[in-house]
Amino acid sequence: MFADLHLHSNYSDGTYTPEEVAMHGSRYDLGVLALTDHDTVEGCEEMAAACARQGIEFVAGSELTAELNQNELHLLAYFLDTTNAALLEAMGKFQNVRQNRICEMVERLNKLNVPLEAEAVFKIASCRSPGRPHVGRALVQGGFCKTLDEAFERYLKKHRPAWVPKFKISAVEAIELIHCAGGVAVMAHPGLNRSDDLIPELAEAGLDGLECYHTKHPPATVEHYLELAETHGFLVTGGSDCHGMNKGKPLIGKIKLPYEHVRDLKRRSEEIRQGLDPVSTQG
Repeated sequence: MFADLHLHSNYSDGTYTPEEVAMHGSRYDLGVLALTDHDTVEGCEEMAAACARQGIEFVAGSELTAELNQNELHLLAYFLDTTNAALLEAMGKFQNVRQNRICEMVERLNKLNVPLEAEAVFKIASCRSPGRPHVGRALVQGGFCKTLDEAFERYLKKHRPAWVPKFKISAVEAIELIHCAGGVAVMAHPGLNRSDDLIPELAEAGLDGLECYHTKHPPATVEHYLELAETHGFLVTGGSDCHGMNKGKPLIGKIKLPYEHVRDLKRRSEEIRQGLDPVSTQG
């Protein structure tokens, strides 16, 4: 049995509903799927039900944007208690920041004589955790750009005129938050971060694993991070990072992680939960 542990839905910046994610997972004979929408667990209940209908095991997750020594990195959280009060409170704050960021980007576009309205972006997003792809799609739908790539190249990429920096929780706080909710903390796509020097410090902070298998990790990169995982005693994960059609074509099915790694994650989550006191597990 195989897993894809990095998937996004329309509850953040993916284009597929949780139902569609589960259907595509079934089409590719995936036995385990994790929903890892940005800064939210809002779609997990719907995804769990959709996976149950397809006979697929579901892992409740999320992806948090974090920072260590002024370096941005993404942390994947697995086997979360999606009712944990501390987790939900923190995510509410992250979502407010995301919504304010959309308004700032629209303001910058307006100053560039692009008359996009924030409401148009929020209508497309239709979720609590909007991001730049929603602004890009609004620019295309409004006729201001021909493609999503053009929207990013002209306006939304880092250091482009409508780019606004993201709020980032400290990596140490993010790992603590994930553990507080009974979850397992994994560094997403480390090959894209170019921050290997941070890994020892993250290990000290309690990082549990590395996403060694990713659609943008060539074989040599996979081997490199498998070696680092062994060196630091990290768990190994992998996923397609599928955003539906947001990136031109769906990526689900490109990564098939052996089930043994899911078992390891489960075991680690059980250890974390056993180490939590009753007050912290209730948030």
